Amino acid sequence: MTDLVIRALDASDAHLFDTLPDPLGAREGHRLTHHRPDWKRVALRDGAVVARGAWWGGPDDTEPVTLNWFDVAEGEEEAGAELLSTAPWRVELELNPPGTWREDPALRAATEARFAAARKAGYDLLVERFLYRWTPECGLPERPGRLVCRPEPDDAVFFDALRRIHSVTLDAHALMDIEKGGLDQAAQSELDFFHWCPSPREWWQSAYTPQGELAGIHIPAHNPSGPCVGFIGVLPEHRGHGYAFDLLAECTHFLVERGAEFVSAATDRGNHPMAANFAKAGYPVVRERINFHPVAVGR
Repeated sequence: MTDLVIRALDASDAHLFDTLPDPLGAREGHRLTHHRPDWKRVALRDGAVVARGAWWGGPDDTEPVTLNWFDVAEGEEEAGAELLSTAPWRVELELNPPGTWREDPALRAATEARFAAARKAGYDLLVERFLYRWTPECGLPERPGRLVCRPEPDDAVFFDALRRIHSVTLDAHALMDIEKGGLDQAAQSELDFFHWCPSPREWWQSAYTPQGELAGIHIPAHNPSGPCVGFIGVLPEHRGHGYAFDLLAECTHFLVERGAEFVSAATDRGNHPMAANFAKAGYPVVRERINFHPVAVGR
């Protein structure tokens, strides 16, 4: 086998990135995503692209926050691992295959080849997630009207609520933060993400029972790709009443009332209660997301 050449791209040769087949439909999944040419890298063998990666961040980020497009050609898992290992950034890797990838032999093989390359490069599986996309033809979920939602200007209220919500969380990213730095780190990571989103801070909502007790929070947001459900959380003492659906319905209406023509969302596959709420609210699964976390220095 001939030697491998790994190189970064720039605006003059960014077209090379598109020469590798796209069996998982990543291009369609990223139609609203802007990838900077200088954050793209390819592995070439005999002048042909056999692996590629596109790192991504927000418009104001000076370093990528994630690697959200990674492909390897058939039989080129080692090349993919080398591409990851030699990259200047060690950030979380996202793979976004179609929701049918487990049942389709070709999609499964392509997806598992990317898994193998990631593991060879020192990445471990963190979580598998459902990706949702609500559109008007899905129909607006009915507002139950049991909670009173209003803006809350004080970050400390959200910080305290997030600590309490994450004390019983099923979310893999929050659990990883808790393991590293406790509930404070998990709450702060959420706040940092909310502030990173380009949507107005005034959109953050706290939700109260008719008796005036704080029951939960919901964060309608825009990420760089468009409107999304930033966060839905119910305080532990108010769980068991189905309030997560109330918050999701309210969040959806909030975004639509401000012009959203679609709403993106995600939840962990293992978070069965929240997945059920998305289904009840009419959010279809459009893709899956498999997150790999870098746990070792590349080879």
